[in-house]
Amino acid sequence: MTEPMKAVVLARFGGTDAFELRDVPVPHVGPRQVRVRVHATALNPLDYQIRRGDYTAHVPLPAIIGHDISGVVEATGTDVTEFRAGDAVYYTPRIFGGPGSYAEQHVADVELVGRKPGNLSHLEAASLTLAGGTVWESLVTRAQLTVGETILVHGGAGGVGTIAIQVAKAMGARVITTAKAGDHEFVRSLGADTAIDYATDYVEAVAEATRGRGVDVVFDTIGGDTLTRSPLTLADAGRVVSIVDIARPQNLIDAWDKNAAYHFVFTRQNRGKLDALTTLVERGLVKPVIGATLPLARMGEAHELLENRRSYAMHGKVAIDVAGDTVDLPPRLP
Repeated sequence: MTEPMKAVVLARFGGTDAFELRDVPVPHVGPRQVRVRVHATALNPLDYQIRRGDYTAHVPLPAIIGHDISGVVEATGTDVTEFRAGDAVYYTPRIFGGPGSYAEQHVADVELVGRKPGNLSHLEAASLTLAGGTVWESLVTRAQLTVGETILVHGGAGGVGTIAIQVAKAMGARVITTAKAGDHEFVRSLGADTAIDYATDYVEAVAEATRGRGVDVVFDTIGGDTLTRSPLTLADAGRVVSIVDIARPQNLIDAWDKNAAYHFVFTRQNRGKLDALTTLVERGLVKPVIGATLPLARMGEAHELLENRRSYAMHGKVAIDVAGDTVDLPPRLP
């Protein structure tokens, strides 16, 4: 009989105290699946949105949530030839499709799984899967950003924004990003050509930075008024890509006279995106940024950090050391 594994279980929808560390059964491996010993996971806004009850219809309780995994294959299904036990892998579990990554072991369909970049730690690799796949689908597949174009990345110091800046630069684009004033040096170190204080009028700042032409692509990680005003920054026939769900109706009339195209991205994971990201990572063009690390048992604290990230001096992702007990916390801002 297989020993149980530890997992953080969402017992109810609510605050950061809604999680419980439990012993749960190790999942069975199907013919085209792999079972992975999870070394690290990471947090995304989707995680705390699920926890607080934004997607109750999609997440039956109790639930193991989480959307980033880096680890080592422990067992393979009878029809798996792509991987063997001992291979280091990384991937995003199927979203709303079963147990997630807040556990010591996870079973995934082999088509979702990619080989971990050799130059990343497990914590770094786990910080790339969902954010990196989202950026790839947004900028490459949907916006079709090309060499020489200009992109505005909203929220450049966040978990997705840090990857978006690097991928856009690797594609040969000029990058403008919004970030708080204290983060401007940081976002420039990632490759941003221009940094705009998010507390100022970014529409005017973009017009000045582009000499009135506007940007070819806007990548929206914030939503709300940011999405509403984004078409004001566009050049003719520009594209807006948003990864934020629309909680209320948007008036997009300002997009009409720009002949703008809109893309709303809820990313679908696959090995192809991961392999493309791995190529960029192993060439030294993209590196995940980790702003905080906590062990699995402190998941509630990790959620509080991410949900209230503007209260902390933190860049990039909140990572979880599933196989260890690393603690690396950012200072709280005064």
